Amino acid sequence: MHRKTVFVTGAAGGTGYAIAARFARENYNVIIGSRREEKAQMAAARIAADYHVEARGYAMGVLDEENVKEIFADIKARGFLLACLVLNAADLGIGQEGLAVAVKDFMDVINTNIVWNFMLAREAALQMRELGGGSIVFINSNTAYRAIPDRIAYSASKSGALGMMRAMALDWGKYHIRVNAVLPGMIKTARWENNENGCRNAPSNFTPLGDIAAFEDIANAAWYLGSEASRNTTGAELTVDGGNMIQLYPVIPKI
Repeated sequence: MHRKTVFVTGAAGGTGYAIAARFARENYNVIIGSRREEKAQMAAARIAADYHVEARGYAMGVLDEENVKEIFADIKARGFLLACLVLNAADLGIGQEGLAVAVKDFMDVINTNIVWNFMLAREAALQMRELGGGSIVFINSNTAYRAIPDRIAYSASKSGALGMMRAMALDWGKYHIRVNAVLPGMIKTARWENNENGCRNAPSNFTPLGDIAAFEDIANAAWYLGSEASRNTTGAELTVDGGNMIQLYPVIPKI
């Protein structure tokens, strides 16, 4: 197991799986994290078969610090050389109307997207420090800067995660650990394909480039920030949203 290893959370499918596959294509061993063990193992088996690398899946308990420590201890015991952690898993906090949402539901989003990611990043950084360096990539969101309706907790969590990313980059740079973030906009997920909540008609679909991101677009950005291609980059944000963030308002064609 002398290859470098990437650990991707929320990687049983969608964006996370595309990120895992992108690193596997570059000959990295792959660790798949998912809330369901069966899905994690199936995704890992597929990666191993398709790319001929070592791959392993782990069930992850959100906010379970002991679970986090056990996973990283097992990774180390098995001899994986953890070069990169990609924090992709998130609580989307959909439909949380601010005047009605229960505080517990609000805090679940904050705790998942900030506190849990801190637990994961810290354990990864402890291993990377021993190895002489590494890279941590947050899959964040352009909603850290641009609010959307009924997503107060989500926007707050993504803004907070960016502040945490920059602080980690500052504190851990002396260990040659780089910490950066990818900021996607709308992505062609299953929710988008099925037009759940009318998301295919949302203003964020109308980008200057005339398209929104596919999974591979996010995976390529994560690969760039996670690999030696960005050797001297830390504390940075790479926005992948078709230009949405540069608009004062979207230009929606008349039908």
